[in-house]
Amino acid sequence: MKKYLRLFLIGFYLFAGLYHFISPEFYSGLIPDYLPFPEAINYLSGVLEIFLAIGVAIPKFRTMAGRGIILLLVLFIPSHIYFIQIGSCVEAGLCVSPWIAWLRLMLIHPLLIFWAWYVSKA
Repeated sequence: MKKYLRLFLIGFYLFAGLYHFISPEFYSGLIPDYLPFPEAINYLSGVLEIFLAIGVAIPKFRTMAGRGIILLLVLFIPSHIYFIQIGSCVEAGLCVSPWIAWLRLMLIHPLLIFWAWYVSKA
């Protein structure tokens, strides 16, 4: 089971990382306006997600890459809070009910952190 969860995590972060380049406008509105260089942040996030997904696939780097994903997820928390503050809707991007945005922050985000920890621990 752990092997399949790991493969799914790798695919999940590869897709998410690539999507930063395929549809950058989807993510650009999620970056808090108080952060400088939002375009660079978007692309750097994509590169890191791809790089860390590949790291999870390589046993030698798996634990370190899993910790990197966890760190990245922690760094994304201000973005989730910002999304809630702006009404859970980004023009030309993601638009959901506020309760879904809260669910994403309070339940899904911790589950993503647990998932990365579980599949990458030694």
